[in-house]
Amino acid sequence: MTRGRLTVRIVITLIVLGLLGAGLYGFNTFRAKAIADFFANNKPPPTPVALAEATVQTIPKYLSAIGTLQAARQVTVAPEVAGRVDRIPFESGARVKAGDPLVQLNDATEQADLLAQRAQARLAELNLERYRDLRRSQATPQSNVDQYQAQLDEINANMKRTSALIGQKLIKAPFDGELGIRQVNVGDYVNPGATIVTLTDLSQLYINFTLPEQSFTKLSVGQSVLINVDALPGRDFEAKITTIEPQVSADTRAVKVQATMDNRERQLRPGMFANVRVVLPPQPNTLTVPETAVDYTVYGDSVFVATQQKTQDGKEQLVVERKPVKVGDRLANRVEIRSGINPGDRVVVSGQLKLANGAAVVPAEKNPLTPPQTLPQN
Repeated sequence: MTRGRLTVRIVITLIVLGLLGAGLYGFNTFRAKAIADFFANNKPPPTPVALAEATVQTIPKYLSAIGTLQAARQVTVAPEVAGRVDRIPFESGARVKAGDPLVQLNDATEQADLLAQRAQARLAELNLERYRDLRRSQATPQSNVDQYQAQLDEINANMKRTSALIGQKLIKAPFDGELGIRQVNVGDYVNPGATIVTLTDLSQLYINFTLPEQSFTKLSVGQSVLINVDALPGRDFEAKITTIEPQVSADTRAVKVQATMDNRERQLRPGMFANVRVVLPPQPNTLTVPETAVDYTVYGDSVFVATQQKTQDGKEQLVVERKPVKVGDRLANRVEIRSGINPGDRVVVSGQLKLANGAAVVPAEKNPLTPPQTLPQN
C-alpha cells in the first residue's frame, strides 16, 4: 500500500468519526431540549383542597381545668362499739332514708341491765317517797332523804348510759342516700370503726379543681361552670362555684376551687374524672378558622391562604401562600387567630401535606375531614 492511499484512508476515517460525534452531540442536544420543553409545558395539575373562610364572630371564653367529682355527703358506716352482728335489714345498693336501721348488734346483755336498773329505780323511788313522808313528820333526818335521792339519780344516770349503749348497737342511716356493697355478715364480730357499708348521697356533687394563680381575679362565687365526663361524651353539665380557697398553694402556685351541681338524675358518680370550663364573658369580634386549617410545627404555626392569580397565558388560577399566624383559644372545632391573616381570607382546611408556596389548587367538592352525620353501628 502506498503512502498516499494510507493518508486518504485516515482522512476518511477522521471524517466519519467527526460526523458520528456531531450526530451524537446533536441528538443529545435535541433530547435535552425536548425534555425541557416537555416539563415546561406539562405542569402538574392543580391540587384539590378543601377551603374555608376566616370569619369574625363572638366566641365564648373559658378557663379550662381538670377536676374530680365528689359527693356532697358520703360516709363509711361503722359501729361505735364492738359486738356481734345479729341482724342486717338492708341489701347492697339499696336506697335508704335517714334513720333507717342498717345493722343490729347483739344487745341482750344491755337490755337485761336496763331491766334490772328499771327495777332498782322503782325501788329507789318508793324508798325516797317513804323517807320524804317520814321527814315531813320529823321522824327521820334530812340526810336519809338526800341519800335516797342521790341513789335514785345514780340509777337514772345508769339507765341513760345503758339506753345510749343499746342505741349505739342499732346502727342507722345518718342521711338519705344509696348504700354500697355490704362488708359484714350476720354472726360477724365487729370492732369499733370497722367498715360495714358506704352511704352516699348522690343528689348533689362537688367538683374540685385547681387553676393557675393568674386566674384568681377572674373567679367569683356563683360563677357558672360547665363540665363533661368521658362516660357521657358530648354532654355538658352545669355547676356553680361555691368555694374559692383563700390561699394560693405555695408548692403549685394554684388556687383550689370547688363548684356544686345538682345530680338528682344520678347520671354522674363521685370519683369521676371531669373536664372543667369556667365560663367567662364572651369575646366579640374574634377572627376564627377551622381547627384543621392550622399547621402546628416547632418553627411556628401557619396556614395556607388561597388567592386568585393570573398565569402566563392570562388565565385565573387559585394559588396558595403559607402565612405564619398567632393562634389563641380553641373552641367547637375552630381556632382563634390573633394575627397573620384577615377576615374573608380563604384558608386550606385539608390537603396541606401536598402543598408548597405558590402551588396551584382547585376547591374540592367535599371536605374529607368533615365528620359524618351518623356513625356506623356494629
